[in-house]
Amino acid sequence: MQDAESNAGSRPPGALRFVAAALIVRDGEVLIGQRRANQPMALLWEFPGGKIEPGESPQQALVRELEEELGIQATVGPKVIRIRHNYRHGGAVDLQFFAVREFEGEMQNQIYEQIKWVKLGDLTTYDFLAADRGLIRDLAAGKLL
Repeated sequence: MQDAESNAGSRPPGALRFVAAALIVRDGEVLIGQRRANQPMALLWEFPGGKIEPGESPQQALVRELEEELGIQATVGPKVIRIRHNYRHGGAVDLQFFAVREFEGEMQNQIYEQIKWVKLGDLTTYDFLAADRGLIRDLAAGKLL
């Protein structure tokens, strides 16, 4: 979800960014990515996805972002949760998380410091973006997937 918050500091106060993100799951694990060291919110963990462009549905945006970030063609499943988070600097993000249980292609890390498959129960041991932290607790507790 590289550009979900990458320009957070440069947006006018109160600016709202719409983002679609994937909970790519297999065998009780979910894929997470670590932001690169040279980015805003460096080295924090997040779920793949990104900004919804004008004219795109959240699902279309997610398919595009997963192709760009991981080189996969995803089948986007049901929406799991929608979260709106306000950052201290005044920006805000509206996040829609979708389950992705099927995809085609060989997964390739194209933008992250690293990607990892992590057991749902272990998610709380990773330092996630602030907007994801409530979701992380719920996923780790087995409440959403």
